[in-house]
Amino acid sequence: MTTADELVPPPGWWRRPLAELCLSISTGPARRPEDKGRTRADGGVPLVLPRDLHGLRIVTEDAATVPAISWDRARTLAKYELAEGDVLLTRTGTVGRCALVTGEHAGWLFHPNLVRLRLPEAGPVGAAYLVAWLSATAAQEWITARTVRAVIPSLSIRTLGELPVLLPPAAEQAAIGATLAALDDKIQAHAEIARVTRAYRGVLADALLNGVLSAEP
Repeated sequence: MTTADELVPPPGWWRRPLAELCLSISTGPARRPEDKGRTRADGGVPLVLPRDLHGLRIVTEDAATVPAISWDRARTLAKYELAEGDVLLTRTGTVGRCALVTGEHAGWLFHPNLVRLRLPEAGPVGAAYLVAWLSATAAQEWITARTVRAVIPSLSIRTLGELPVLLPPAAEQAAIGATLAALDDKIQAHAEIARVTRAYRGVLADALLNGVLSAEP
């Protein structure tokens, strides 16, 4: 397979290392013992986990399953708050899964096994395009080739910053990002419909099989 550093930029495109495109590349704050056990249902600032990255979006379910950091501690972690347009990427375990942060999760914190890519407001790359590039086969192959194989696979921030990113002209970049982001949103919407339908099916099956409801017209 062709990796990101082997691709030849088309005419008018250019290549830049990821670190040059980002305002910052950082991991989430270390979790303390007192952080564990609290959930969003208990109050506090919610925490995005690696498992929440699905289909290039952040997907969480019931508030009781979402971990949270107490308000007092969260006030000391303001620099780790997510903002709309940030990009998250897993750096351990299943390395390379990524997601675009939308307004829904702005202000949340993120797990130390995630990397947050923050872009400058008027930088050379848009968030939607960057997520598309990070999830592309060439970038994923590059990440896989440089992941340290250990008991728990991992990728360092320094190595991630060296990832080559191919950049088309601004107008084409925006069009690519918008087209793929629209598809990602549709995929997420269908996934949510499937999740709700599965839950409804389970409730309905229990009611029918226990005689609470009748299937007869």
